[in-house]
Amino acid sequence: MTEAMLSRVADHLYWMSRYLERGEHTMRLLSVNLNMMLDQKPVEREQRWGKLLDSLSVTMPDGLPLDEYHVIQLLTFDMENPNSIMSCVASARENARHVRELISSEMWEHLNSLYLQVRAADVDAVCRDDPYSFFRDVYVGFLVIQGVTDSTMNHGEGWDFIQAGRYIERANATAHLLDVHHAVLTTPGPDELVERYLDWVGLLKSCTAFEAYCKIHSADVHPRRLLEFLLLNDQFPHSVSFAIGQLETALTAIADATEKRKGIRVNRLAGRLRAMLGYTSVEEIMDGSLRGYLSDVKLQCTQLHTAIHDTYIVYPIESALNA
Repeated sequence: MTEAMLSRVADHLYWMSRYLERGEHTMRLLSVNLNMMLDQKPVEREQRWGKLLDSLSVTMPDGLPLDEYHVIQLLTFDMENPNSIMSCVASARENARHVRELISSEMWEHLNSLYLQVRAADVDAVCRDDPYSFFRDVYVGFLVIQGVTDSTMNHGEGWDFIQAGRYIERANATAHLLDVHHAVLTTPGPDELVERYLDWVGLLKSCTAFEAYCKIHSADVHPRRLLEFLLLNDQFPHSVSFAIGQLETALTAIADATEKRKGIRVNRLAGRLRAMLGYTSVEEIMDGSLRGYLSDVKLQCTQLHTAIHDTYIVYPIESALNA
């Protein structure tokens, strides 16, 4: 392949992976919040819906009520919302279509099946029947694609770009989720304890972390331990630290497969963020500015994305003309 073609392939694989991770994240948060609202009052539900939309950087269109029906429509089926499940799956499928010959047939088959499954549904049918079963089936679809990708695709440069896309999206999304919910991570007063406990459990479940957390700390959820688990734990797959570690590994492999000097800046940025997460204690974070720390993590994720794009994906027009 020419360098220009390799750049286009990297772009499609990277964004295919980011959209799949984003769609799964949206689905997870929506499903968890649906379950948590079963026994809540209308005012509490509206507040929770607002927090959910903030966690996904989505705004409800003017004039629409903040209720279950319209939130499910916006976050699941609205193609004008780039973070909706349907938008993410469709964008992932379109990127996969451009590199159809480089991904496995099993990957394409399961991605296409998930696309058809979501496209065949609509908000009326989901709300009328069983939204929990629908989202569970969609979640399984995302997990199958991830497993099939890891087990059927050659773990070469293309797979490394898939890993990079997956984990930079995951790190940024988890950091943003913690940032939006920073207030519930402060030590509660006696009157707030029950309400905060439900919020803490919801945060863990939003990152598929509740069972893993309980195996280490028991079900006695404490905000400092929760933050340490989702931010600094380097062994749990949905923690920020784990994601950045996997991202750094993928970027190192990409640099080794290309011109090593080309990836120096990208690898330096990844190493800096990994070191920041690895050498900061949760006590230092909580005693300082939690929001400032999380904002710094998100800023460095943005810088990393820009560096990856500028280093491996942008192809100078002068080189294309001379090819």
